[in-house]
Amino acid sequence: MKHASPDEIRTAVRDSYGQIAANDQTGCGCSCGTDADGPEQLATAMGYSDAELGDIPEGANLGLGCGNPHAIASLEPGETVVDLGSGAGFDCFLAARQVGDKG
Repeated sequence: MKHASPDEIRTAVRDSYGQIAANDQTGCGCSCGTDADGPEQLATAMGYSDAELGDIPEGANLGLGCGNPHAIASLEPGETVVDLGSGAGFDCFLAARQVGDKG
């Protein structure tokens, strides 16, 4: 069995998530939710508050997350945050509000 190269894996992941975004789908197929769950229900199940969900731009919550880093990160103003996620920046928008203009 031939193993996929890093470039082949990267392309497959990019294509998969691109299809999710382009087709207005919800979820990545992981065990975090089901296809019947909407992005808001998935985010609420992971502990995001209604206020946090109301603070992000429309379309940023694709229901791709499998956790809530804000619940454990305790971000402070001025800190640097690196998001290695694969969605539309859902957590980046929330982190930006916490770290402020100098973060």
